[in-house]
Amino acid sequence: MASSRTLANSISPPPSLQSGLTPQPPISPFVSRNLSFSRNGSLNLPLKTQNFPSNVFKDSSQAQVSVETVVTPQLFDVPLLSSSEVIERFRKSRETYKSKQKYLAMYSSLFGGITTDPAAMVIPMDDHMVHRGHGVFDTAAIVDGYLYELDQHLDRIIGSAAMAKINIPFNRESIKKILIQTVGASKCRNGSLRYWLSAGPGDFQLSPSGCHESSLHAIVIQDESPSNYKGIKAVTSSIPIKPPQFAVMKSVNYLPNVLSKMEAEENDAYAAIWLDDEGYIAEGPNMNVAFITKEKELVMPRFDKILSGCTAKRVLVLAEGLVKEGKIRGIRVGGMTVEEGKQADEMMLIGSGVLVRAVTQWDDQVVGDGNEGPIARTLLNLILQDMKSGPATVRIPVTY
Repeated sequence: MASSRTLANSISPPPSLQSGLTPQPPISPFVSRNLSFSRNGSLNLPLKTQNFPSNVFKDSSQAQVSVETVVTPQLFDVPLLSSSEVIERFRKSRETYKSKQKYLAMYSSLFGGITTDPAAMVIPMDDHMVHRGHGVFDTAAIVDGYLYELDQHLDRIIGSAAMAKINIPFNRESIKKILIQTVGASKCRNGSLRYWLSAGPGDFQLSPSGCHESSLHAIVIQDESPSNYKGIKAVTSSIPIKPPQFAVMKSVNYLPNVLSKMEAEENDAYAAIWLDDEGYIAEGPNMNVAFITKEKELVMPRFDKILSGCTAKRVLVLAEGLVKEGKIRGIRVGGMTVEEGKQADEMMLIGSGVLVRAVTQWDDQVVGDGNEGPIARTLLNLILQDMKSGPATVRIPVTY
């Protein structure tokens, strides 16, 4: 580790810039009188960045470095808080930033009940899901006081838990009752229910052998963002796709998905499309993809290497009616190349978050005539209708 003197020198601005520095006031009124770097070279206190005019100087290796910001020590004392003070500070912290999502209720098997206080919607840091990513999750939409496709999503999360070697803390029917009661306590009639199964808390080891018991968490979310079904742009992802063993499991390990989504946003697109190891079209970061070919066939990639989308599977069922009506010629689940996809009449993303959304441009290629296609609009309307008035197999009432 570098000495404290070397570290201090390496973060100091060049002499030409030092004259322009102004002292930084501490962010706490309590400033320690004995402030220094520790002898082992580590900083005792957090650091504060100071902006400087863009310039170029030479570091200790004589390499030219462009200076945008220089890090300077920020000195303050850290208070020791009681549990009640932590919760109150957390509550006030949440009030300082605006979000279009409201968290209306949370259940956790760790405290064995439901809370409607967002400041109490927390899980331990030593939960294996937090520090090792050893957890699975799923989501169900809440529409007009009904949970949409809850049974289908429950089947998937229990299957994911088995693949992740997580023993579920309750049987399936008990989990279902807990989730329905959590939505009822939230008073939310339109929103979403997200829930997790984790190996549980215990320690910070790699193995879950020290975890006391698996845990179940659930949160009811009300999203105030307006619905948007306009056509969007997609790009081909350069982020490696997950291997099939992990892609078919809906785990909390979503870093590749996050980076893929960020890559899309950096290219003014909505989503980045993954290709599988054979070069066939796979899926988006959190949605499936489908096409209407020039032969009027609905094509969707196989689910053997990607996540089996509950909404995508429901679309396949509803699309059978379009075949009977003659609006499409057939339905096929199978491989499709990028070239075939870009030459399709329609392309769409399908998932619980987007429902059915037309893709009007993929990379530099305009899809179809560049407008939302008629089949995508029809499938969207079918899903919306199914969510509001579908059969009991996909709609479970909530008691409020």
